[in-house]
Amino acid sequence: MVLLHGVGGDCLSWPPQIRRLADTRVFAPDLPGHGKSSGPARQSVDDHARAVVDLMNAIGIWRAVFVGHSLGGAIALTLALDYPDRTAGLGLVSTGARLPVPASILEGAASPSTAAFAMQDFHNLVCGPQTSASLAEQNLKQLTTVRPTLLYADLLACDRFDVTSRLDSIRTPVLVVCGTEDKLTPPRYSSALAASIPGAALQTIDGAGHLVMLEQPRRLAKLLSVFLTTIPYTPGA
Repeated sequence: MVLLHGVGGDCLSWPPQIRRLADTRVFAPDLPGHGKSSGPARQSVDDHARAVVDLMNAIGIWRAVFVGHSLGGAIALTLALDYPDRTAGLGLVSTGARLPVPASILEGAASPSTAAFAMQDFHNLVCGPQTSASLAEQNLKQLTTVRPTLLYADLLACDRFDVTSRLDSIRTPVLVVCGTEDKLTPPRYSSALAASIPGAALQTIDGAGHLVMLEQPRRLAKLLSVFLTTIPYTPGA
């Protein structure tokens, strides 16, 4: 299982309950330019998908279940569409076939003089009244460590993303998960994914917002564990 984090995140965006999922070989890379990963920021989901394939080639993995959050979900969808032979399954968490970013946030993030305000507005969408104070503080602290150019690149990649017309061609097992209180990628995004991808299963987590994996880590870990048991696996294949 390869975990793909969201905007401004890194491998630690995934809690230990998921990074150390029992009986599962898990990789949680930092996307290019994020965390401890070097390289320039990528401004398209396609570029991120190619980087994931390059990583798999480098470490000797042919197929994987891709579990992506938000931007990471867009990358997972792109991998399933453009690299179907490398995709064993998809876990799509708090994401959508389109990920439009409010114009005020995107425009604000593009300018050094307004980037801090855009970051705060983005944070306010990610964290709502249902988010614990400690988690909200953690998220804001994480965002403040991100280079403004990287945050803008992530947001731009999201805003440019649209695979709505291609979803019905996905032929891999898919689990779609969302929090009922998600303001950034509302439940209707996940419902549309599940309705458009043949055979996809939809699970909602009551009371959770956009950071569902951090708000309800045990619940998401359980859902992923059950989902993985439905995917045929042959070692070395």
